[in-house]
Amino acid sequence: MAHSFDIVVVGGGPAGLAAACMAAEAGRRVALVESTPWLGGQIWRGEQAHPVASEAQQWLARFRRSGATLMERTTVIAAPAAGVLQAEHPDGPRTIHWRQLILATGARELFLPFPGWTLPGVMGPAGLLALVKNGYPVERRRVAVVGSGPLLLAAAAGLREHGARIAVIAEQAPWKRLAGFGAGLLGHPRKLLQGARLKLRLAEVPHRGGVWPVNAVGGDGVERVTLTDGARVWTEDCDLLACGFGLVPNVELPVALGCALAGGFVRVDSWQASSVAGVFCAGELTGISGAEGALVEGQIAGLAAVGQQGRAEKLFRRRDAWGRFGVRLAAAFALRPELGCLADDDTVFCRCEDVTLGRVRGQDGWRSAKLQTRCGMGPCQGRVCGAAAHVVLGWGMDSVRPPLFPVRVACLRVSEPDPVEQDRNQRMDPQSCL
Repeated sequence: MAHSFDIVVVGGGPAGLAAACMAAEAGRRVALVESTPWLGGQIWRGEQAHPVASEAQQWLARFRRSGATLMERTTVIAAPAAGVLQAEHPDGPRTIHWRQLILATGARELFLPFPGWTLPGVMGPAGLLALVKNGYPVERRRVAVVGSGPLLLAAAAGLREHGARIAVIAEQAPWKRLAGFGAGLLGHPRKLLQGARLKLRLAEVPHRGGVWPVNAVGGDGVERVTLTDGARVWTEDCDLLACGFGLVPNVELPVALGCALAGGFVRVDSWQASSVAGVFCAGELTGISGAEGALVEGQIAGLAAVGQQGRAEKLFRRRDAWGRFGVRLAAAFALRPELGCLADDDTVFCRCEDVTLGRVRGQDGWRSAKLQTRCGMGPCQGRVCGAAAHVVLGWGMDSVRPPLFPVRVACLRVSEPDPVEQDRNQRMDPQSCL
């Protein structure tokens, strides 16, 4: 099936919602392409079924009134030609034509390898919380929340609400940096209040700063995690280990389109325009600054795409304020060098293809590792081990090849047949093919 729109927005989180609303309210034919069955991204997951956040409800209602087309359960897998996206839907392939494109594909959790990280029961904090929201049972189970970033507190609070017993929250950033970041929240009272509420809900949970994992141990599943603060080492018993080290942007689609990167994020100008004509980017693609920053960037991108630069410019000050917040966030939770040395040569580095760090370390770069070991060639297409390789080995992913996600064979086709080639094939003598 082929679809054509003036503006296509990829990603239904806060940035994508805001961009789609701005563009559709300006009278353009707009499609919002979202791979999940819900809107709001991971941060507002579940808001449609069980409303909690008033801001989420406001934007969801605004989108419903905007007249934009929602293409849910639709995953973009390739950009086969200028102005064309190829996507997969449960009912079959989709070809989506666009005149202008706004990318708001968000971010994913960063995982770093350490002995035992592939045990059943070891997963990302956001991933575990998402499973719990979908019915995964954690009541009375001991959960150790380990890694880095504000997401640890939010995940721990959410897990506790569902009956989990939080054994410990271990943050790798030192307390001095965390305290400085907390003091800086005085300029963002809403964020300060959110943090204070989370701490209050977790008042009885041990919260360690400057602590990171050494290994995880268990049989059929994780049973305990070994932690260290650099001076001493101890273990915490747990039934589940929620371990993640912050977020990395989903830049695969922007890179496939040719968008330039800077510091791992898509480089954009004041109007959220990328280096590719007609392609705008918003949200975590351009920097991690939370839902509030993503909303503002999405609004600017949507307004700029419809030529309303005057309205967009009025949002620059708010966008820049959240940008400064993002810079402080990155500095406060910067990863310590010890995290790049957690894995030994026998530790599985690529979980999809079961490749050890020792085999990968023997290569001279990401491309060589893929060719010689199949590292990054599995279902995740290097999204886990590729990001880890940047931290552990200092490598970068030099290219992105379609399809961007594993897809059914039926979707691996050219978006539309070439008319000349189609006519030639129809006139071809069938015997010539024998």
